[in-house]
Amino acid sequence: MEIRLPASMERLVARLRKLPGVGTQTAQRHAWELLRWQEDELQALAEELATLHQRVVPCPVCGFFTEEKLCPICASPDRDRSQICVVETAPQVPIIERTGCYHGLYHVLGGRFSPLSGITPENLRWEPLRQRLANPQVKEMILATSTDVEGQATAKLLLEDFQREGLAITRLAIGVPTGADLAYTDTPSLALALNGRQKFS
Repeated sequence: MEIRLPASMERLVARLRKLPGVGTQTAQRHAWELLRWQEDELQALAEELATLHQRVVPCPVCGFFTEEKLCPICASPDRDRSQICVVETAPQVPIIERTGCYHGLYHVLGGRFSPLSGITPENLRWEPLRQRLANPQVKEMILATSTDVEGQATAKLLLEDFQREGLAITRLAIGVPTGADLAYTDTPSLALALNGRQKFS
């Protein structure tokens, strides 16, 4: 005989399953664990979730997330402002930071060029990047888009659109497998890719 969970727990399991990598059994385990929590712990979690979008907002300069006026990277006086590393999504920034071999700035596109899905440069943070690259202080744009078809198309479009005298456009090289999503690339491989980047053409 199959025993159904209470309706409230079924709804919770359905929401937990929306998290990346969480299947039905994992979601059920999380739901049972939450049921064991004290009321004050559940209230604290609910408050964190309810106010997440109000507290954590995109950095107005690079697009990474912050609770301050600027993200810690843009606000740091120690970063190399001659380099801008262009990534697709915000979660890719801390992954590159963990390599410890990049000390420049970032620009989060907020996605990648995918005309079949209706995503064009107008849907991405394309124009803010153009404004940042107009600064002659910027000498290098590092294309850290993924190596699948859409990531390659995005890199090509960036190359075509933002070439200017005095700006080197490089691409992550060895270390990142073809077709890989940077969000799932291990830190040593990404460090190799950053250190071995090449002029993009």
